[in-house]
Amino acid sequence: MLRKLLFRQAPRAYRFLSTQSTLPLLSKCSVFSYCSSSRPEIPPSNSIEHLEDQPTNTISIDRSGLYSPPEHSHEPSSDSELVKHLKGIIKFRGGPISVAEYMEEVLTNPKAGFYINRDVFGAEGDFITSPEVSQMFGEMVAVWAMCLWEQMGRPKRVNLVELGPGRGTLMADLLRGASKFKNFTESLHIHMVECSPALQKLQHQSLKCMDEENTSEGVDKRSLSTLAGTPVSWHATLEQVPFGLPTIIIAHEFYDALPVHQFQLRTSCLQRGSRGWCEKMIDVAEDSSFRFVLSPQPTPATLYLMKRCKWAVPKEVEKFNQIEVCPKAMDLTSTLAKRIGVDGGGALIIDYGLNGVVSDSLQAIRKHKFVNILDNPGSADLSAYVDFASIKHSAEEASDDVSVHGPITQSQFLGSLGINFRVEALLQNCTDEQAEALRTGYWRLVGDGEAPFWEGPEEQVPIGMGTRYMAMAIVNKKQGIPIPFQ
Repeated sequence: MLRKLLFRQAPRAYRFLSTQSTLPLLSKCSVFSYCSSSRPEIPPSNSIEHLEDQPTNTISIDRSGLYSPPEHSHEPSSDSELVKHLKGIIKFRGGPISVAEYMEEVLTNPKAGFYINRDVFGAEGDFITSPEVSQMFGEMVAVWAMCLWEQMGRPKRVNLVELGPGRGTLMADLLRGASKFKNFTESLHIHMVECSPALQKLQHQSLKCMDEENTSEGVDKRSLSTLAGTPVSWHATLEQVPFGLPTIIIAHEFYDALPVHQFQLRTSCLQRGSRGWCEKMIDVAEDSSFRFVLSPQPTPATLYLMKRCKWAVPKEVEKFNQIEVCPKAMDLTSTLAKRIGVDGGGALIIDYGLNGVVSDSLQAIRKHKFVNILDNPGSADLSAYVDFASIKHSAEEASDDVSVHGPITQSQFLGSLGINFRVEALLQNCTDEQAEALRTGYWRLVGDGEAPFWEGPEEQVPIGMGTRYMAMAIVNKKQGIPIPFQ
């Protein structure tokens, strides 16, 4: 999640050499074990015996066969609550957990998840997103949403949904940018899909909301954004957003935080020369640190790997010895497509990623720097490249009533919507300091690489994200091709 003013690629903490091979068949990889530390088991010979020379109401227990754990230390543990929780899951399961489960716990654990109890955005946080760079990003998304609304036939009531709204900056800039178009703003009911109570409060502030008093039981509390007089509701999941109305969905830097499963290609039997995919898992090593191991047999996520390989051209898969798949992204896209197919509307997905199979992309960012994925979980953001080709296939399989457009680069998307004209207009009436901020923000949104005009400290040079981020739209077929994907 512009997580990502860091996009000059840093080495991954765990990277394997690619190999060329024919399209591999899925196999059990049975010769590989978890390589986890041995866990003593209680022998079946434990017994409880009555001693003949003791009274009948007294017993003695033979503990010779029981596992004796190390002597308990009363020294305080240095492990965080989340680390203890993760180790507890692994211990309870009797084996490792998937990378996806680790990622989900690290990001959204109700008590200690990275997103749950803190503000992680902006210069003082761990990463910067496009809306935090410049108001122009939200204004251009407003242009896209209004154009789609026009193509929808100007419906009187519309659900405007944002998935993972962060601080609420994008939605606030969208409403400010669209505030003069009363017919549009008056049709909106905004739905913020956010699981973090801390971020919900920030979004409430960003949208300058006033709460409506409602004493009826079973009725969700609603707020009114004073930016455009628009009602706002919060939900933990997309499924809680009411059906039955045309819906415009915005997913900006949301897909990249969905948990991914990682698979590694290994030779499962050197004698037979067969090859197969094994899921990469996370276990606890003998020194109590986390480490990667391989599953010895197919896992449930293997079904999604099979689907992803089916969608790919054989040569596309052959060049990788690692593949990432995101079942939650596939399922979410299916849900979006079905809703849009029935209710009308569209979804805009903007994220960094690839229009094809994704290999080893999972990364951790803490305070704007790359760190080890397994280091101090819960203290760094975890994200992975978005597989836009997978999104396209998932939507098209889910509904015959939707069409998928893109991906195009963020630079193409924003440029076609008029960001060049917008920055020129803003530069006409601003101070030198504001002009510098506008130029820097503009370059970060649409540029490629380091800004050529930068004269400040080298470590602060703006990095353009215009070609690293991509935009894709899923719309109801009846509405035609959305702007600017024509």
